[in-house]
Amino acid sequence: MATLQSLPPAFRPSIPAPNSHSFPAATPLNYSPKFIGSKGLSVGFRHSIISPRVSNAQYSPQIAETLSDVSIFTASGEPVRFSDLWDQKQGVAVVALLRHFGCPCCWELASALKESKARFDSAGVKLIAVGIGTPDKARMLANRLPFPMDCLYADPDRKAYDVLNLYYGFGRTFFNPASTKVFSRFDALQKAVKNYTIEATPDDRSGVLQQGGMFVFRGKELLYARKDEGTGDHAPLDDVFNVCCKAPVA
Repeated sequence: MATLQSLPPAFRPSIPAPNSHSFPAATPLNYSPKFIGSKGLSVGFRHSIISPRVSNAQYSPQIAETLSDVSIFTASGEPVRFSDLWDQKQGVAVVALLRHFGCPCCWELASALKESKARFDSAGVKLIAVGIGTPDKARMLANRLPFPMDCLYADPDRKAYDVLNLYYGFGRTFFNPASTKVFSRFDALQKAVKNYTIEATPDDRSGVLQQGGMFVFRGKELLYARKDEGTGDHAPLDDVFNVCCKAPVA
């Protein structure tokens, strides 16, 4: 079984271990311990047991309504609600929830999103990328990758991730077989992290165990939902674009 020590350095989280406590060298996929986060809080590993990826049919029809009240931040630090991010009547939006701003795999996804932005723009689709961390962490990614700041948002408290019930846990982050997909994209990953900095990692280290997902909305209607099974298990952007093309844009 793979261990934390066997992972490449850029993929290892910097999680504090107060009072000399540490994670076991090898952790089963369904292991669900607690650790002390950087804010001194005991944090349970939510959704750490492996379960199938959900589809949009498994979300409530009111999921957009619930999400609309969630407040996050622009990369420049201004608070904004999800309901203000796209036209809530007929506007089509791709909402990509990255992991955290210090995740190398998320730099790779952000790079792919940036390269696809013109394609989405030409189809009248709003591209929205959300990551875990404070706005200053978001700006590190935006400036160094680079990535357009007007498409980038920070969710330091993982509010949207909780509403969308995205996977979370040590096993999901490091031991899920889906995480190995990133190695098939090693060249793209290497290119994306050319100017990478670990300083973009959230100060609250509990965020490094969060997985992301990809969602497409037309107004308040959820058209597509995909939860990342593990680190680097991103939605195929061609699939996402095909869904957008089938949705009439106002």
